[in-house]
Order: sequence, then C-alpha cells, then structure tokens
Amino acid sequence: MAGRSLGTGKLVFFVVSASAPMTVLAGGVVVTLAVTGNVGTPLSFLLLGVALALFVVGYAAMTRYIDNAGAFYSYIAQGLSGAWGVSASAVAFVAYNTIQIGLYGLFGAMMNLFAAAHWGLTWSWWVWSLLLWAIIAVLGVLNIDLSAKVVGVLLIAEVAAVLLFDTAALGHPAGDTVSFAGLDPGNLFGPGLGGVLAFGIAAFVGIESAAVYSEETRNPQRTVARATYIGVAITAVLYALSSWAMTVTVGPDQVVATAQDPEGGLPFSVIAQHIGEGFATTANVLFLTSIIAAMLSFHAVVARYTFSLGHERVLPAWTAKTSRRTAAPVAGSLLQTALAAVIVALFAVLNRDPIAELFTWLSYVAAVGVILLMLTTSVAVIGFFNRRGGGPESLWQRLIAPALATLALAFILVVTAVNSDSVLGAEAGSALTYVLPGIIIVAAVIGLIWGYVVKSTRRDVYDGIGRGGSATGLSGLSGLSGLPGLASPIPQGSGPAEHSSPVR
Repeated sequence: MAGRSLGTGKLVFFVVSASAPMTVLAGGVVVTLAVTGNVGTPLSFLLLGVALALFVVGYAAMTRYIDNAGAFYSYIAQGLSGAWGVSASAVAFVAYNTIQIGLYGLFGAMMNLFAAAHWGLTWSWWVWSLLLWAIIAVLGVLNIDLSAKVVGVLLIAEVAAVLLFDTAALGHPAGDTVSFAGLDPGNLFGPGLGGVLAFGIAAFVGIESAAVYSEETRNPQRTVARATYIGVAITAVLYALSSWAMTVTVGPDQVVATAQDPEGGLPFSVIAQHIGEGFATTANVLFLTSIIAAMLSFHAVVARYTFSLGHERVLPAWTAKTSRRTAAPVAGSLLQTALAAVIVALFAVLNRDPIAELFTWLSYVAAVGVILLMLTTSVAVIGFFNRRGGGPESLWQRLIAPALATLALAFILVVTAVNSDSVLGAEAGSALTYVLPGIIIVAAVIGLIWGYVVKSTRRDVYDGIGRGGSATGLSGLSGLSGLPGLASPIPQGSGPAEHSSPVR
C-alpha cells in the first residue's frame, strides 16, 4: 500500500465523495419524496446525522488503538472475536461491492439520457458503463494520491453545484414565502417514515470509511476521527439544507407531485429556471461525475478490504499483492474490477433495467450491510474497552454513546428491512424483499463459519485477525512491510432514481 500520504483534507474528500452529494440531491432526495410522499424528508437527515454522530464517538475512540485497512473487520475482530471479524469482512466485501457495481447501472442510464439529449447518441446504457469500468480499472491500480486528487476536484465542483441550487431555490420560494414544512416533525413522523429512513441511511453510506485508510494517513489516531466527524457534519447539514431548499422552491404542497413527474427534472429544472440552461447542463455533468467519484471511493474500499484479509492470511496470500511501482493494492483492485464486469454483463445480457434493478437492488443490499456493520461495530467498541480496562476515554466514549448508537442503528436496520417493499418498488411479501437482505445474512453466516474453521485449523492466523496478522501467518508475503491498506464504502449516497429524469 502507499505510504502515509493522506491528511485530513484528502480523507474528507474520500469520505464525503463516497456519499455523493449531487447523486443524493438529484437521485436520493427526489426519489424519497416521490416514493414516500413524506414532506418531512429534510428533517430526517438531521436526525440520522445525530444517530451517526453517536456511532462516531466510540468508533473514533477506537481508532486510537487500531491502525488497519480492514476497518470494520478489524474493529469487530478486536472488540468481539476473530470469527465475528471474519463474518464482518464477508458482509463488508458484499456490501461495498454491491454499491460500487450498482452505480454502473445508474451511471450508464443517466449518461445515456444525457448523451441522447445533447449529442444525439442512442447507445445502450451498458456501453457507457463499460467505458467507465475501464477508467475505474486504471485508476484503481494507480497511486492513491492520483485518485485522491481526482476525487477532490470532482467533489469540490459538485458541492459547489449543490450550493448553487440551494441559493437559487431559497432565493425563489414558492408563493414568495419560505416554508419550514420540510423541517416540521409532524410531517416526518407520519406515513412513509420507514421509507424515508431507509433511503436516508443509504445517503450517508460512505461516512464510515475513513478508518479503512488508516494505514495510509499521517497520524491516524487523530486524522481518522477528525475526518469522520467532519464527514458526518458536512453530509447531514448539506443534505438537510438541499432537500429543504427543494421543498421551499417547489412548495411543500407540490414537491411530491413534481418529484413523481418524470418530466419534473428536479433539481436541474430549478437551476435552469432561475440561473440558466447552461448552469443546469453543467450541474447535470457534475451529477455524472459525482457518481464517478463515489465509484472511485467504493472501489478503493473493496480493494483494501481484500488486501487486509490477504495480508492476515484469512484469504489466500495473493490477494494482498501490491503494485511494485505504485504500492496500490493491485490484486484487490483487479478482483473487484473483474467481479463488476461479470455482474454488469449479466444484467446487460438479461436486459434488466439498469436503475430499477441493477442500481436499486444492489444499493439496497449495500445499505443493509453497512448498517449491520455499524451496529456490530458499536457493540464491539463496548466489548473492546470493557476488556481493555482503563484509559483516557470517558464513560461517554466507552459505553454510553456506543450503547445509544447500537439502539439507534438497530431501529434503523429494522425499519429498513420492514420497509424493503417501498424501497425496492416490490409488492409486500414479494420474494425480492427476502432475497436481497438475505444476501447479507448469508454472507455473515458464511464468514462466521470460515472464521471458526480458521480458528480450529490455523490458530496462529486466527490470533492475528484484525491485528495485522501474526508473524507466522504473514511468512511468505513479500513487499508488504509497512504497506497495509486504504478504503472508503453504500450506497452510494442515493436511493433509486427511476421516478424522475434529471437530464435536461
């Protein structure tokens, strides 16, 4: 892995870009309003931000003692047991792969609409997905500094576009009156609440990813915690502000109908009306680059999780192979690239819908997986500090905040699972509502079983799980000293987008 070249700024870029601000605004917020009809959606981002802030308290406290690219995997292994750590790694591998691969569907479909509208090209969605696949494959094996620079430029541009929308929207309120209906608890806590929380938590997936880069950061004990806190604060405020601005400019009594209208064009129609068509087109381009930025971050996460598992010999040693020239986790990167090619090709050959199915299905799987990982990590934090005994951490950091986070995340997980039909657009009781979350359960069980197999057959390897591996377990690995991993995670930061056409 690359040397310790990442500071707080670069790490924040990866964390926030994984949540994909423009993708959340143009996809997640619009779809949440369209599907749930809940005008209180803006308030949900602030409440979810509080829940995630509670999670970060214990998570950040534990980063002082763990410096490993496996992130959740390492935290859970050291807080609970090696077997549970391996189980978490299986969930993480599935979750971050599914969100990254699902985004190929969103990008392909949205790029196809944009190209048809502006260039007259009518290619199939999978052609655009394939072109992006090649770009991600190349960047994935290059030095992390290059990817950080690419992500940083894209993130700054898309956040600027989101703030431009906010300014235009709040400056032109419907009926010349700024409405606070979007922030009214009475509107949120009503019909559609479950769907709002399910879509909302997906928008935040990515903020937990800073720890995956711990082995590539300067002073990880402070940098990881600081970047995570900043990421939660930025995304919670930005998403709440932008979704509220949307209800203000369209009007709380019209915003749901506009979101449901395929010709509504939110948020780009607002930018075109109040700023100009040229700015709307630019914002649309940034929507596409927002997806690319998120995919770069998720790709990095998968590659580094794979590296960490190979580094500790939980997976075959070849999965920890790094590039001699750039020190990037080349084996993990190529494995993720190959898996993406197979799944995208399968959906293309079967002629499945790139958004309603490839993007939505895989994003939902990812969201369930990441929520489960955060919940289990909160429990692991309590276990870790309970076993460790004294230290500079307060009772709030060691027990109270992690316990509150566990309860909050458990509630969100249950709501997300119970409301899977509204998220997936399926009938209540449909096999799909059981199969998709079942993928995460199966991954967790397989990982747990494999963890116990390792415990009974390779005890030296098991004892090194989540700790960088034992000396015996790492024998035979070359070129890895001082080179453990990097990463970032979910959904993507958005929900299904089939209900609106953001291309203008």
